[in-house]
Formats: sequence, C-alpha cells, structure tokens
Amino acid sequence: MSGDEKCDIGSRIASICFSRRLHKTMAESSLLTSESKDDNSMENNKKPANENYILIDVGANLTNKKFGRDLDAVIQRAKDAGVQKIMVTGTSVHSSKEALRLTRIFPGSLYSTAGLHPHDAKSCDETTLVALEELASNPECVAIGECGLDFNRNFSPPDVQIEVFEKQVELACRLKMPLFVHERDAHEALLAVLDKYKARLPSVVIHCFTGTREEAVKYLELGFYIGLTGYLWKDKSQDGVRKILEDGVIPLNRLLVETDAPFMYPNTRASKLPDNIKESLTEKSLNYLHRYCTFQRNEPCSLSVTVEMIAACMNHTPDQVGLAATYNALKIFGLSN
Repeated sequence: MSGDEKCDIGSRIASICFSRRLHKTMAESSLLTSESKDDNSMENNKKPANENYILIDVGANLTNKKFGRDLDAVIQRAKDAGVQKIMVTGTSVHSSKEALRLTRIFPGSLYSTAGLHPHDAKSCDETTLVALEELASNPECVAIGECGLDFNRNFSPPDVQIEVFEKQVELACRLKMPLFVHERDAHEALLAVLDKYKARLPSVVIHCFTGTREEAVKYLELGFYIGLTGYLWKDKSQDGVRKILEDGVIPLNRLLVETDAPFMYPNTRASKLPDNIKESLTEKSLNYLHRYCTFQRNEPCSLSVTVEMIAACMNHTPDQVGLAATYNALKIFGLSN
C-alpha cells in the first residue's frame, strides 16, 4: 500500500470518528434544530474543565507568515481546545495555492478556499480566474472566496472590486460551490451583484460580520449564513453584533463561527465587555486565549472563547451554539465527507 493510500484511509477513519462523535453529542444535547429551550440558565453555561467542545473554525488565515514557524503546534492546540477542523482562507491565487498545500499536510483537519480579496481586485488579470477555478477543482477546496467588496478602505477602485467580485460569484454558481464573502461599507452594492444570480446562488456565508441589525436581517431573509468572530467583544453599539445576538436576530441554524486568525483577537479583559459575558467564560478557554494568543497573533484555539461570548449574548449554552455552528459548517461545506 502506498503512502498516499495509507493517508487517505487514515483521513477517512478520522472523518468517520469525528462524525460519530458529533452526532452522539448532538443526540445527547437534543440539538439538531435551531430552536432551544428558554429555561436554560446562564449558570449552566459553564463546561467542565475536562470536556471539549466540537467546533469548526470556518475562517483562519493560516498562510499568514505569523504562522510560518510553528503551524504544527498551532493546529494541535486548536484540536486540544476542541477545534476539530479549520478552513484556511485563500485571498489571492498565491495564498489559495498555499492554503491547498496545507490541506495536504494536514488532511482531514484543514480545508481550503480559493478566492481574490477585494483589496487585491486590481491585481486580477486573465489568468486569475483560470487559476482559481483550477484550485477549486480539488476536493480539499470547499468554497470560493474570500471575495466581495470593501468600500471602507478602497485599496482597489470600487468599480474594479465589483467587476472582480461578480466574476467570482459567476464561478461559484457554475461550480455550485459556497461563496465566502467579505463586505465592509458596501452592503447595497454587494446585494446588487448577488441579486443578478439569485436564481443560481449556492450557499452564501457573510464572513466576519460586523454590520448592523438591518443588514443582518436582509442577509438572513436571503438565506445567507452569518460568520461571527471575536469582534463582538468591542461592539457595544445599539445596532451592532452584540445587540443583534441579544435580540435573537440570528438563529442558530444560520450561524457559523470563525477566528479570522491571526486577526480579530477576542479581548476578554476589555472594560466595555459586560460582566455577564466575562462570567460565562470558562477557565479552560481563557487559558488557551491568554497563554497562546495576543493582539498581534490570534489563533484558532481561541474559538471557544468566541463561542462562549456568543452563547452568553444569546442566552444559550456554549454547546448549543458550538454544535449548531458545527452542524451548519458540515452541511454547507461538506467537511465530513
């Protein structure tokens, strides 16, 4: 038997074990739907220190040079913290190739996306879409993106961003692959592009959502999924992510969780973070966060902190949030296959 065959068999066994464990835990928690009982007290939100969540980080920039020296340790820490699978985000042809390469080194644990970030839209030429399509043809690549519109910084001209984004939407529709979408200060323009393809759109994930209640409601009405990060620690507006969660705007069956590592560090020591959220955080999750993560380099092992903060805002248990988000990720991206 060749080395590749052994690797493939090992990956299949690991996938089967993961799926069995997930469904067993879901059955025990009675959580295969988005609904939850209202009588769950926040006192029960704490998880015993010796137990792990079952989480999937749907967005981590592991091709970033900050992970160049110790990626093995980063991935092992994530697993130890309950993050079973990680999607490595592609933001250019080069980083998409690197993301795919990492999936071959860590089969069954890492998956990749292929896309061109709006910041780099101006670099798109006739070879870019061809290269992205070729990358997307690999089974380890599970989405088109990170792509979208960013009118906040406009590192690429808005008209160029729109043109390049539309080409990637067309690619996702043709390949029937999920879209992993970046949007900053471009809500209406983004919807205008997606509306052209509404009859053909695959699953759409709004990555690292930082928008308003109105924007979230519109995305949900269109059937999109909302990806949340540790950003919510600093959002204390009356129309932002934290308030949206408290008001139950985002249902569990549309929620995904991500770290956007090495970015979006969840600062649990911030004075603006409400006491009820701070009190909901478990010692184990905080240990991973404070020991291994910093503002300069967030890691996937911090994902449990984000899940616990989301749970506190939604008045759910962390298991409810984590398992629902994991189920959604498996369904959208086919990670259990």
